[in-house]
Amino acid sequence: MAFNRGAEILKDYLAILDQHLKDVVEGREDEMLELKEIAAKLFIHPTHLSNTIKEYTGHHPCYFYEEKLLIVAKTLLKDPRNSIAEVARRLTYDPSNFTKWFKVYAGVSPKEYRRQLDEADHHTVRLIAAVSS
Repeated sequence: MAFNRGAEILKDYLAILDQHLKDVVEGREDEMLELKEIAAKLFIHPTHLSNTIKEYTGHHPCYFYEEKLLIVAKTLLKDPRNSIAEVARRLTYDPSNFTKWFKVYAGVSPKEYRRQLDEADHHTVRLIAAVSS
């Protein structure tokens, strides 16, 4: 089996992102890592990190960062006990910037996302009731 350094760099990059986002959500970190900081953790140059991931996947490293961050944001927003402002702060955003960022990447505002979740839940409850009767 051939050694694939690109795959190894991608795997290590994604593992660092996962751990970092977990640390941010759980309050052990209060700032998002920059690409150069992630590259330093991998003992490679930021340009090499960027070029390798782009060549291997067709996407810039930020694509994966934003995708993972969006998943975390959506997960936090599913819990109605978390205000949108609290989710923003936990993810190191100013609330207004978080709303703008979320809308760009999710296609809807955090408030609209929650409304869609509520509608889906109500629809599911109605379906279950209809099937049960």
